[in-house]
Amino acid sequence: MSDRLSALDASFLYLEDHTTPMHVGGVAVFRRPSSGFDYDSVVSFIERKLALVPRYRQKVVQIPGRLARPVWVDDRNFDISYHVRRSALPKPGNDEQLHDLTQRLMSRKLDTTRPLWEVYLVEGLSDDRTAVITKTHQAMIDGIGAIDIGQLILQTTPADSPAEPADPWLPRPEPGAVQLAVDAVTEAVRRPGEVVENIRATTVDATATLRKFSGAVAGLYSALRTAAVPPPGTPLNGTTSSQRRFAVARARLEDLRNVRRQHGGTINDVVLAVLAGAFRNWLLSRGEAVTTRSTVRAMVPVSVRADGPAAVTRAELGDLPFDEVSSYLVDLPVGEPSPSIRLHQVSHAMRAHAESGQSVGADALVRLSGFAPPTLHALGARVASGLSNRLFNVLVTNVPGPQVPLYAAGAPMSEIFPVVPLVKNQSLAVGITSYNGGLFIGLNADRAAMPDVDVLAAMIEESVAEMIGTVEV
Repeated sequence: MSDRLSALDASFLYLEDHTTPMHVGGVAVFRRPSSGFDYDSVVSFIERKLALVPRYRQKVVQIPGRLARPVWVDDRNFDISYHVRRSALPKPGNDEQLHDLTQRLMSRKLDTTRPLWEVYLVEGLSDDRTAVITKTHQAMIDGIGAIDIGQLILQTTPADSPAEPADPWLPRPEPGAVQLAVDAVTEAVRRPGEVVENIRATTVDATATLRKFSGAVAGLYSALRTAAVPPPGTPLNGTTSSQRRFAVARARLEDLRNVRRQHGGTINDVVLAVLAGAFRNWLLSRGEAVTTRSTVRAMVPVSVRADGPAAVTRAELGDLPFDEVSSYLVDLPVGEPSPSIRLHQVSHAMRAHAESGQSVGADALVRLSGFAPPTLHALGARVASGLSNRLFNVLVTNVPGPQVPLYAAGAPMSEIFPVVPLVKNQSLAVGITSYNGGLFIGLNADRAAMPDVDVLAAMIEESVAEMIGTVEV
């Protein structure tokens, strides 16, 4: 019997349309080594890595009559040159041109008749750099059958030592319509309640797929004080269009650590306070009314794992155990003009959540829907898909990454920016990754609602400088 998609994984396929492509992505920038890291070497490198995760050679096949959820089957026509593509910027390509390319690529849906991932090798960047843009559908990232393609190709040493299969890959025969139907009927006999759920989810209304999931998660969130009041109206929520804008911001991790030493709290608290300051200035630049009581509500998945060597290893692999991930709703104090007071308010809110247990643990979500996202970015995007209209203004995923250099096909990675997908009526998603001493922030925005996302990115860096200015020398 073929491997069947979970209810949640299938929901990402059912809910996807031209305005809400359901893939997560990343933009990694590499310094070109003296030799190698051209298109042919990257294709060869990724092809060998695929032995680690068979899902990347599988496609989704629907069941006749929608008797059951779709299944994963080997793609006998798998063509790696379709999935690993070559792009080039006019030399000398700059960061703005790279961001323009990223936003165009992220606006396009993945082809659901093929394995659900793409990698773009972007040449022509100035200063002898090369970029890699990745896209992986959320239906794939279950933490069991597949991890994000960006994680798959990164390693801690320049040497290429992939785990290769003993024999060349040979696809299993694709089951025919009769076999798929028989398997679905067999499963229905064992679990008859799923038949009604599958028909309703796929033929009546696509949005019905997540209703059960959303209602259950909303029930978990009901314990949150912040959820008792609807999120404030802001330009961050509006009708989602089909096009995106992408911008980035950067900071030094040591600067944020100095702020934490001065004021207490966590690095995540400092980052959220920085975002609060940037949102404040951005709203003012738009002529929005900002009072002392103004807030922007963020959904913030956080790792509750203790720091230590084991944490670094797991972060490198992108394997975050269920019981070490929680999601909080935090009202960012954009009405507070003082950066240090903003930080203390954020720290107090986050500490209150942790101490009162007012959070959604990933283990609770697993009991509901059986999914296992390998990273906080995937977790945040998955939960946001069911909740954004009711509970928060913006999704902020902050993933602690390894503080050692990473490589792909021998090339050292200098920067990596997450691209977190938008969902209906959401205008901005913020992905943050710390890596090798730096903090890298990717802003994925709706093009119509936030044409000025680059202004917000600049204000984030200004807010970082403002926060650093509160540290006594």
